Amino acid sequence: MAAVAAKKKSGRNPFARKLRTAPFALRIVRRAGGDAAIIYRRKAVPGATRASRTAPERLVSVASLAPLPYGVAIPLARAALRASLETSAPPRLQPGPALPLDHDWGVRLACFARIASGLRDVDRLSRAAAALQNASGAEAAWWLGLMDREDGARAVRALRILTEATV
Repeated sequence: MAAVAAKKKSGRNPFARKLRTAPFALRIVRRAGGDAAIIYRRKAVPGATRASRTAPERLVSVASLAPLPYGVAIPLARAALRASLETSAPPRLQPGPALPLDHDWGVRLACFARIASGLRDVDRLSRAAAALQNASGAEAAWWLGLMDREDGARAVRALRILTEATV
């Protein structure tokens, strides 16, 4: 009986507690073309009040990384997890439950996913990933806010130019 309980416990997400309060999350998924990633952001649930017993916020998909951009973003994702989880060795990037990200690194990954959407040039993708890894969290949050607007395509193009993701 104890072995069954231990097995059930080990199958849980070891970062579940941090995930409940994390502003962003990263989940690795397996697709036909290879591993990919989905970035989630904590947002308020419409109609829920803080006084109610139901959770007033939930993780909502912000952007996704196709297999090619995800492969380029692996160093960025590892740095994000290392800083967010405050560990020297981040967990393995393999398909499974979502992993918590802090605000600064979550917006950087979300910005990269937005500007990487539709790009296929590995050199440009890697320049964009390096630029966002060195950017401040506040700067990335500002860009993500611009990209969330109705005319967000202009902000995506502008950030691609600034990160040298396009010519």
